[in-house]
Amino acid sequence: MKKGKLIIFSAPSGCGKSTIINALRERGMQFEFSVSATSRQPRGTEQDGIEYHFLTPEQFRDKIDNGEFIEYEEVYKDQFYGTLRSEVESRLNAGRNVIFDIDVKGAINVKRQYGNQAISMFIMPPSVEELSRRLHNRGTETEQQIEKRISKAQLEISYADQFDHIIVNNILEQAISETENIINNFLLCE
Repeated sequence: MKKGKLIIFSAPSGCGKSTIINALRERGMQFEFSVSATSRQPRGTEQDGIEYHFLTPEQFRDKIDNGEFIEYEEVYKDQFYGTLRSEVESRLNAGRNVIFDIDVKGAINVKRQYGNQAISMFIMPPSVEELSRRLHNRGTETEQQIEKRISKAQLEISYADQFDHIIVNNILEQAISETENIINNFLLCE
């Protein structure tokens, strides 16, 4: 059986990454999401194994020590997020393609580990000013939160040249088509 491949997406908040991923699914692209692990408590109706694999900080650290994560990050003290190797390997070995929607450092680490079996794409805003406008138009965050996101976005953009492809999301339909073509070409390669 042919092994699956990894499709890695990263982008600053507000760049349209989720919109592009959802459009690819609607167009019939076949891939599965890897379920991340976290040491935070479930929120609302979140279920273990569905939204996340919920672990205690101690369990998370044990898995780190055992090399069970492809990538992980301690976002706040004792609040970890990461991708379990078993989660990804079982899908790849079954011939299924796995999509990642992760932060830039995690994306770079996954690509480094999987090499040509993975493709990494950075979704870029047309400009920082446009990104700020999009975040303001959402109307879901305070001015202080938006400023924090813009500052983080500028840092994330500085890593863009470490990705296989940079897709500028200026006109959404063009960005979706460009992404679809890149992925289809990648999946056709042996």
